[in-house]
Amino acid sequence: MQLLLLTTMHLLQLLLLTSAVATTSAAAGLYPSSHDHDDERALVAFKAKISGHSGVLDSWNQSTSYCSWEGVTCGRRHPWRVVALNLSSQGLAGTISPAIGNLTFLRLLNLSYNSLHGEIPASIGSLRRLQRLYLVQNTLTGVIPGNISRCISLREIRIQHNIGLQGSIPAEIGNMPSLSVLQLSNNSITGTIPSSLTNLSRLTMLSLAANYLEGSIPAGIGNNPYLGFLQLSHNNLSGRLPPSLFNLSSLYIFYAAFNQLHGHLPSDLGKSLPRIQQFGIAGNRFTGALPPSLTNLSRLQLLDLGANNFTGVVPAELGRLQQLEMFALEENILEANNEEEWEFIDSLVNCSRLKELGIGSNKFSGKLPGLLVNLSTNLQLLQIANTNISGAIPPDIGNLEGLEMLDFGENLLTGVIPESIGKLTRLLVLGLNSNYLSRHLPSSIGNLSSLLQLYAGGNSLEGPIPPTIGNLSKLLGLDLSYNNLTGLIPNQIMELPSITMFLDLSNNMLEGPLPSEVGSLVHLEQLFLSRNKLSGEIPDTIGNCRVMEILSMDGNSFQGNIPATFKNMASLTVLNLTDNKLDGSIPGNLATLTNLQELYLGHNNLSGTIPELLFNSTSLLRLDLSYNSLQGEVPKGGVFKNLTGLSNVSNNALKSKTAPKKDLPPQFAKVELPIVPYNDILKGTDGFSEANVLGKGRYGTVYKGTLENQAIVVAVKGQDFRALVFEFMANGSLDRWIHSNLEGQNRQGALSLSQRLDIAVDIVDALDYLHNGCQPLIIHCDLNPSNILLNQDMRARVGDFGIARVLDEATTNIL
Repeated sequence: MQLLLLTTMHLLQLLLLTSAVATTSAAAGLYPSSHDHDDERALVAFKAKISGHSGVLDSWNQSTSYCSWEGVTCGRRHPWRVVALNLSSQGLAGTISPAIGNLTFLRLLNLSYNSLHGEIPASIGSLRRLQRLYLVQNTLTGVIPGNISRCISLREIRIQHNIGLQGSIPAEIGNMPSLSVLQLSNNSITGTIPSSLTNLSRLTMLSLAANYLEGSIPAGIGNNPYLGFLQLSHNNLSGRLPPSLFNLSSLYIFYAAFNQLHGHLPSDLGKSLPRIQQFGIAGNRFTGALPPSLTNLSRLQLLDLGANNFTGVVPAELGRLQQLEMFALEENILEANNEEEWEFIDSLVNCSRLKELGIGSNKFSGKLPGLLVNLSTNLQLLQIANTNISGAIPPDIGNLEGLEMLDFGENLLTGVIPESIGKLTRLLVLGLNSNYLSRHLPSSIGNLSSLLQLYAGGNSLEGPIPPTIGNLSKLLGLDLSYNNLTGLIPNQIMELPSITMFLDLSNNMLEGPLPSEVGSLVHLEQLFLSRNKLSGEIPDTIGNCRVMEILSMDGNSFQGNIPATFKNMASLTVLNLTDNKLDGSIPGNLATLTNLQELYLGHNNLSGTIPELLFNSTSLLRLDLSYNSLQGEVPKGGVFKNLTGLSNVSNNALKSKTAPKKDLPPQFAKVELPIVPYNDILKGTDGFSEANVLGKGRYGTVYKGTLENQAIVVAVKGQDFRALVFEFMANGSLDRWIHSNLEGQNRQGALSLSQRLDIAVDIVDALDYLHNGCQPLIIHCDLNPSNILLNQDMRARVGDFGIARVLDEATTNIL
């Protein structure tokens, strides 16, 4: 009995001791308390909302402690509390469970680079210990919850690349004292940049690019003394750059490109941003001169000022920028007319790290500087297109052996293409188009083994196409149009299966047959052979080009039948075979081309009837059958319902079921045009103010005006209380460009060759429409340069139909 009592007492002491130890251990966090199981339940709830993953959550089961689950980290001081959940790039799909807010010891939440959708749960505001929040590149929607500001320990918020994320930036974020990184770029956020963000005194990085933000940049942006990275590009921001921005001595990267900002750059720019490495404000409305002090920015690596309205000359001492790698000034109004003003190129020779130089689309003139060839051998991009630069391409252009893109297009360059160009073996894109280059295309061009695109159209090149182009095994697109090239089309070009984008040999003097090897271009999308001297039959092999979208072969001397293999080209949208010598009938299987929108077969020797299957084509929008010997009736269905899309002139045996009877006047198609209220016109022209007069004529005065509701500039021709509203032609008449007073103040800029060609094509298209596309036909009767108007993009419109005549095709009478 005594032994039993002692044994019982020992057991009781042991139980009490064990209980005390367990209680102490639980208090110390060595074993989970009931409260600690909240973390496990939160993780299980999180997993329940995940609909797919790469296997990372397979370890999340009851066989192991949740602290050992993949992606889960528990703390040291509190070993059963989850302090980090890192599931980046794990293929997660589904939504984020609101239970995430129960992980109250969480310091890191990283769910980036997954496919999570739905909203960011508002419960995230409960994570007061959270320091880093990463939700990059998912498909999250909704808004950023305003109570995220309760996460007072947050240092980094990275929620970029969620295109469905909308709403505004919560102003409460400005009350987060620990925040140093705020990245919200590449979302769909709207509204303004909250001024409260200027209170974030520890902020080092702010990225709001690629959203829909508007309004101005907060004036106090320079109040953040540690701000080093500021990215605001691709928004709708307006106003000026705040002066405080230039007080940020810590700033090393600043982008505000592609907004609607305006103003001047400060003259002391080179002193105010001593640490700046990248400065990009392209695609805005900045004006004024480039401050010479920018050459003092000794750490500058990238300077992108393109697509603005900067004027004056380029600072000459750019060579002081020894770290410079990228320098872009294209699409401004900068000038360089003499050797002194071109000194900045000479100076850039000292920038040994320079990789990209883009200065095209400015008002540069004079000769192309020969010292270009002494620029850094690290240079990868050289773009001097669309200026008035003349002279020859330097013969030693091959010295720039690192070039990957060379663009001299749309200038006034003369002379030959140097043989040394064949040394640029890293070249991917070569642009020489729309100049006055002459002589032969050098055979050394075949050495450019990396070339993807070659543009040499719109020059005066002559002689045969060098067969060495067949060595360009990576070539995707080739443009040799509008030259004086002669001889046969080399088989080697047609045997380049890499050509997938376009092959344009149009408007030359090439002759002979189209090589049957054209069938090797199985991935080619666009083929232009128009207006050459090609002859013979169209090879059946052309049907192998199954992804062809545009095929233009008009203006040659092709003979024979239209190949039946055209039916294989299921992607064809435009087929132009006009002005050849094709005979036979129209293949009925053309109707199987369900994507065909435009079919031009005019000016051939085609006979027979229009194929019945073509009647019901639902895709065809324009059809030209004019000047053939077709017979039968023109049907009513498909494209034939729309007479403006049909031309069947000079098919004398072809009868139209819809033609007007001889004793009836021609029927004009009814066109629904918008009606502009008179008050809008009155307001838009400032009460028909004399200051807005564009011209006066017999039938009224033409005023420039702006329609407020549509925010567009128009031309208003008014007489009494009636007015016609037209598209505003910003560049006036063609007459002012080709007959301008060279000494007067109204002198227009010289038209480039490409502009002249575009204008000519536009005029021909307009006349073709009037003569062949209209029902009834229209004869302008007063076509001259003063009646040809040019819009903002220098595209031509034919105007002034005051004495035009309407031709009744059924009676051949002028109405």
